[in-house]
Amino acid sequence: MSATSIAVPSIAKRPRVAVIGAGVVGLGIAWRLTGRADVTVFDRGKAGAGASHAAAGMLAACCEAEPGEEDLIALGRDSQARWPGFAEELRRATGVDVELRDEGTLVLALTADDAASIAHHLEFQQKLGLPLEWINAAATRKREPHLAGKIAGALFSPQDHQVDNRKLAEALRVAATNAGAEIREHHPVKEISVAAGRATGVVLEDGTSVTADAVVLAAGAWSRSIAGLPPDRRPPVRPVKGQMLALKMDPAAPILTHVLWTPKAYLVPRRDGRLLIGATTEERGFDTSLTAGGMLSLLESAWRALPGIEELAIVESWVGFRPGSRDDAPILGTTGTKGLILATGHHRNGILLTPATADAIARLVLTGETDPTIAGFGLARFAQEDLTRKKTWISA
Repeated sequence: MSATSIAVPSIAKRPRVAVIGAGVVGLGIAWRLTGRADVTVFDRGKAGAGASHAAAGMLAACCEAEPGEEDLIALGRDSQARWPGFAEELRRATGVDVELRDEGTLVLALTADDAASIAHHLEFQQKLGLPLEWINAAATRKREPHLAGKIAGALFSPQDHQVDNRKLAEALRVAATNAGAEIREHHPVKEISVAAGRATGVVLEDGTSVTADAVVLAAGAWSRSIAGLPPDRRPPVRPVKGQMLALKMDPAAPILTHVLWTPKAYLVPRRDGRLLIGATTEERGFDTSLTAGGMLSLLESAWRALPGIEELAIVESWVGFRPGSRDDAPILGTTGTKGLILATGHHRNGILLTPATADAIARLVLTGETDPTIAGFGLARFAQEDLTRKKTWISA
């Protein structure tokens, strides 16, 4: 059997699918599968309460584009184009508005050095045909009058939008449930059951066994901790800690309307007046502590760009764990274990990639076909990387 196909039961039999993880990725996949499969979603906690709850909801496929990530940029742009239809479909199915906002994103340059760095990246981004443009200080201030008194200008990304990630998680939970999926919150999966090289279901922490024709591992930063697989089949995903906080603006007179990237932080305004500020990037495992240093760094970076925040109340602070892979790209597709499909490792792009991931993984489960958009993001890429390293070490 090829690496890009998976034998699945006849759709007429309504395959039983176990999805491990009830974040936006797992819930999105479950929603897309319902009606054609019997789906049960398991989560160690409350649905949508992990990285999906902690995120900022930015859909930044353009302004975050970096050299060497061309395949990821293409996947991000594909998913970004799906978002308007995806959000509207969710609204019709649930009545929940996930607040897809289209003001766009500003990447602020406070100094000439910041402007030079942005210009360097912009040259690469424009070669890819990304819709980005440099605007001067006056044009930047016209868009956001409350910015600091001294700025150099900004990169404007008109297609990098945002959604309310918490409303997205709730909408997907309701949509999946209404369509027939069973969501088992506070039911942690201990291991994936494997027999004769095929995933046959899951075993819960309480010892309960659940059989399935296919298992989708979408447990985010916890994906590698699920037992039952040989080491080379376990996705190389780790938790990347991020601290964030929220301030309260006047919804009728917000001091920021665009998503704003500063040199060391980002600010995301919500319609209800919340202003999210994030996020630190820390390799500290599952450390849940909020630190003075983390909060200070975020507030200082935000204040330098938007001084008016000093008058705003702090209404919330939190820690989240991004699921980071070895190359910071998602791990999507089949494995050497038949019936097991991976949908994890989305790092900073889980919200952005939800529509594309949900569609592609549901298609893979039901038909065995790998969508070309995810073909380059399989687990096998790490085996090839390890082989290359081994050959280099031996030759040295």
